[in-house]
Amino acid sequence: MELGLNGATTLKADLATDIAVAGRAGFDFVEIWAAKLMGYLERGGLPALRRDLKRAGVKASTLNSVERVIFNDPSGHIRMQEDFRRFCRVAEAIGCETLIVVPSPRPKGVSLAGIERESVRVLRELSGIARPYGVRLAYEFLGFADCTVNTLGQCAAIVDKVSRPNVGLVLDTFHFFAGGSRLDSIRQVDPRKIFMVHINDVERAPRRKMNDALRLFPGKGI
Repeated sequence: MELGLNGATTLKADLATDIAVAGRAGFDFVEIWAAKLMGYLERGGLPALRRDLKRAGVKASTLNSVERVIFNDPSGHIRMQEDFRRFCRVAEAIGCETLIVVPSPRPKGVSLAGIERESVRVLRELSGIARPYGVRLAYEFLGFADCTVNTLGQCAAIVDKVSRPNVGLVLDTFHFFAGGSRLDSIRQVDPRKIFMVHINDVERAPRRKMNDALRLFPGKGI
């Protein structure tokens, strides 16, 4: 097992700081937060990013993330594809094997079957885009009530139906609990399809009211 620092947990720090701190703390890798990446590339470019990773002795394992990938209108879908391709190019250039993609809020009147069909369609499309870059994509369910995909079981069923070797999922312990996923659902997931695990805790609160501000270090919450 390898441990990494997720840049989404250090939002006030820039990417260069994330990389340096991850190295000093002894982490194996860093998960790069997309918003930090764009600012970094504008200032230093890919050569500087590769240099900082090498200097710190850590690798970039994941890019987090391309968000709201399903149920976009035509122009929004094109913009999402452009973002995805841009991050695939960066991932290939720095040896980052996985790009996280996140589902959208649930449109009114959309059924679970409709969510599955749309997710499978888009993930297969993105799988084809990612393949030439040697990049995997990890679908991350969000445990919020308004998210289209909010349990591990639902997400795993979608990934199984996509049936592409470079498509897997993210298991985030906060979202697992907040969305009401069951422990026995973990046993039903092919472990080879779990591309990343986010480990964190949460304050005691009603599940439907849980949000990112309530996240805690492991062992500090419920």
